[in-house]
Amino acid sequence: MMGSVCCVKRFTTWSRNSLKDVRESQIMPDLVRKWLREQSKDFCAAGFDSLVKRWDKCISVGGGYVENLTLFSRRRFRTTAIMLRQLTLLLLGATMVLSQRRLALPDPRSCANRVRHSTYRDARGVAHAYFFSWEHGPTRSLEVDWLDARNICRRHCMDAVSLETPQENEFIKQRIARGNVRYIWTSGRKCNFNGCNRPDLQPPNVNGWFWSGSGAKIGPTTQRNSGDWSHTGGFGQPQPDNREAPQGNDESCLSILNNFYNDGIKWHDVACHHLKPFVCEDSDELLNFVRSRNPGVRL
Repeated sequence: MMGSVCCVKRFTTWSRNSLKDVRESQIMPDLVRKWLREQSKDFCAAGFDSLVKRWDKCISVGGGYVENLTLFSRRRFRTTAIMLRQLTLLLLGATMVLSQRRLALPDPRSCANRVRHSTYRDARGVAHAYFFSWEHGPTRSLEVDWLDARNICRRHCMDAVSLETPQENEFIKQRIARGNVRYIWTSGRKCNFNGCNRPDLQPPNVNGWFWSGSGAKIGPTTQRNSGDWSHTGGFGQPQPDNREAPQGNDESCLSILNNFYNDGIKWHDVACHHLKPFVCEDSDELLNFVRSRNPGVRL
C-alpha cells in the first residue's frame, strides 16, 4: 500500500447532513462566509477553552480538508455581536448547515441522470466519463471551493478529477484550453493533517501529495517528470510553493491554472477555500456503492 495514502485514512464517511445542493451554499452572503473563514483560523489552536458552542472540533473530510466553523469564545462573540444581530434566522440556519461539511452521499437519481460531456479511455484501458462545469448551462459560471467541487461531483457518483496518467492530464488540459478556462479544481490534496506522519509522506510538500478522488499517490514534487507542476508562480518559484502560508492559508489543494504566470497550463498548489470551476470524473467506488444499494439502477 506504499503507493496509496488510502491506508492513512479512508475518507468515505457518508453524512446526510452534508450540503444537498450547491444552491444551499449560495444562501450565505459573502460577508458572513468571509467572517466565518477568518474566525475559523484559530479554532484548533491552543487556548480556546471557553467556546460558546462547538459543533465539531475539527471535521476532517475529503482528504483531510478541515472546515473549522464554530461559534467562538465569549470574548470573540462580543466583538462581532453587532454584525451577528443583523443576520436573519434564515442566514443563521444556513451557517449551521455549512458548519458541518462532510463528503456528500451520492444520490441514486442524480447518478443515473448525471451529465457526461466526454468519455476517455487511458493507456491502462480504464474508461471514465467526465463532466466539465463550464460546459453545462446551469453551472457555466459557477465557481466553488475545493470541498464543494468534490461534493457536487460525488452526489452524481463522480469525484473531482484525478490525473493519474500523462495522457489523462493532456486530455483535461486540452479541454481547458478549448474552453479558455482560467483555472479548475482537481482532487489533488496534500497529506498534511493528522495521520499523515508516515515516513514515506515526509516532507508533505514533497512526498505528501495524492489524488483524493482515487487515493493514488502523486510522485515527489522534486522529480519534475513525475507530474505537471509549473516551474513558476506568484513568487517566481517552482510549484508547489505554499505561497499563502505566511497569511495562514496552507496551499493544500491542487489546481490547474491556465497560463497565469506565462507558464502554460500547469499544476499549482492553491489554498482550498478559493473558488474555481471544476472537472468531475466517474468514481468506480461511488458507482459501485449506489449499485450495491439500488439493484437494477442504470448508471
